[in-house]
Amino acid sequence: MTDDERARSRSLFALIGDLPRLLIALLKAELDHLKTELAAKAKYAGVGIGLFAVAGALLFFALGVFVAAAVLGLAVVLPAWLAALIVAVALLIIAAVLVLIGVSSLKRMNGVAPQQTIASIREDTEAFKGMGKYDN
Repeated sequence: MTDDERARSRSLFALIGDLPRLLIALLKAELDHLKTELAAKAKYAGVGIGLFAVAGALLFFALGVFVAAAVLGLAVVLPAWLAALIVAVALLIIAAVLVLIGVSSLKRMNGVAPQQTIASIREDTEAFKGMGKYDN
């Protein structure tokens, strides 16, 4: 007797008895899927947030350099302020590049909600109702 014939010959009570075990297995699989998807999203969020923090720190130091450039420019009319201004512009360019990389990393997250898991749960509920696609 093949597995298919054995499954067809089982009684209704045996099939109903298997239902709790199957539902628990389904819930565990969905939770594992949710954990995997959220871990991937957290990775992209962490990279983006880290880059925003570095960009913020560089902007803080750029502000200090601009202040130093203004002080040097007003105190003595020498080329020293021009060097400070060049350093400040370089820091701003680096910060802008880091912000753009951070934004692209956050866009790869494609939202905070675990969309694949939600779609999978919807398919499971439709299959449970007998309306969707499900294995025979």
